[in-house]
Amino acid sequence: MRIQVDHHTRYSYEYPASGIVQALRVTPRNSDAQYIRHWRVDADVDGTMREGVDAFGNHVIMFYVEGQVTELTLTVTGEADVADTAGIVRAAERLPAAVYLRTTELTQPDAAILDWVRTLDSGNVLATLHALTASLHRHMSFDVTETDVATPAATAFAATRGVCQDFAHIFCAAARSLGVPARYVSGHLARAGHEAMEAAHAWVEALVPDLGWVAFDPANGICATDAYLRVAIGLDYRDAAPVRGARRGGGTEAMHVHVRAGHAGEQQQG
Repeated sequence: MRIQVDHHTRYSYEYPASGIVQALRVTPRNSDAQYIRHWRVDADVDGTMREGVDAFGNHVIMFYVEGQVTELTLTVTGEADVADTAGIVRAAERLPAAVYLRTTELTQPDAAILDWVRTLDSGNVLATLHALTASLHRHMSFDVTETDVATPAATAFAATRGVCQDFAHIFCAAARSLGVPARYVSGHLARAGHEAMEAAHAWVEALVPDLGWVAFDPANGICATDAYLRVAIGLDYRDAAPVRGARRGGGTEAMHVHVRAGHAGEQQQG
């Protein structure tokens, strides 16, 4: 599938802000399953962009703005061809799998998550992960008002409501509690008729013995298909967030995100 992405992040500051530093993990990498045809990252204010790679192998652009600004918009546009691999991920690895067993503040399981996992553990890793995906999809309702980027997995699980990052954090907590390496993935999901979104998408990759890394999307109750464009990975949202940064001054900050991801042919027709 050919996926076209148009991703805008707009910041507004109560007072002029300066010394802005943004880490942009918005550029996908080529792999056996995806080929990036073209990709561009722009800003509407003067600044410096320096490209690099982080410890997880993510493409990172560090964006620096020295002057004072009251508004800033980052625009990401691109197009990629993605193949359906039945959820199996074959990408170059920079870190040993054991790293993805580490628990973080956002993926710490509590007694309720551990009890839930025990009811689904069949002893077969792949079957258990599919069961976790289906069960979590049923347990949670998608709700953009209940949680934020700092909500831990246990809190979202108890509330039974959240967004895709909450589904991913809970899945990571559950899989790691079983000794299965699991990593958070941020990227884009092309959905016909639902291209416009208020955020990028998130899912999980877990390591299955004799099979490799497999991508599960508990928010939709399925494994990843050719509609999924993989951008960044990490232990949780903080490692793979599309945009994270710091600034001096500015007072209250407002951020608005608009993402459009869809089949390239359909978007051109529209």
